[in-house]
Amino acid sequence: MTIRRGAVWMTAGMLALGGCAESSGSAASCAGTVTYDGRRYLPTEKSVFTVGERLGTATVEECDDTGDGAANGSAEHTTGAYAIKGVDPAESVAVGDTPAEAAPMAAR
Repeated sequence: MTIRRGAVWMTAGMLALGGCAESSGSAASCAGTVTYDGRRYLPTEKSVFTVGERLGTATVEECDDTGDGAANGSAEHTTGAYAIKGVDPAESVAVGDTPAEAAPMAAR
């Protein structure tokens, strides 16, 4: 496994573990938020999907969801955005450096 592939898998794992959970009295988490084509996407638990054509570039956002003024995850970076066959990209895309590494994300 190359370092780049390891970093992508780590990012995908962070995206999968992140999400938009609200607890009483706190704001929604921004962990795992990805922006593509002006829309925000969050990790989804969809496990069966087929990656389609590359659509462009997505931005994995830096996040401070603890309110301490520090980004508590990886720095903002870009990755590929891919269509998911049979799904409107306005609803869901797959993100990753390659189609084989892409993880599904649902529009927020």
